[in-house]
Amino acid sequence: MEVIEIPFVKYIGIEQNGSQLSLASSLKVENHIGTIHASAQFALAETQSGLFLQENFIDIEGEVLPLLRSSSVKYKSPAITQLRAIVSMRDEVKSKFKEKFLNRGRATISVEVELLDSDDVVTMVGTFVWFIQRLK
Repeated sequence: MEVIEIPFVKYIGIEQNGSQLSLASSLKVENHIGTIHASAQFALAETQSGLFLQENFIDIEGEVLPLLRSSSVKYKSPAITQLRAIVSMRDEVKSKFKEKFLNRGRATISVEVELLDSDDVVTMVGTFVWFIQRLK
């Protein structure tokens, strides 16, 4: 499934440009002080982490059930303008995941995500831990 076709993702207005997701400021995602709501930022970052995994482990796509197991986020600055999500992952994290997954049919993997506004100010950082299990 394309991540931007997920009903909640569509509802809040997350858009895709290649491998990068973004979210524009709008009344739909505004909080009580006129900035982008924390939950909308979380949704952007979590969705970007899932897209990253989908694109980087295409050889197992459709054969697994990925579930977000846990996350840790820190909001660093008010989000007022359009946001874009940036993912980072060290190569050794990818290779450790692949090894565990191939041996056990399941494994966890952590994805680091930063959200930046249109002035390149970091508004949120997060770690998203995914549990991925092979479908039987």
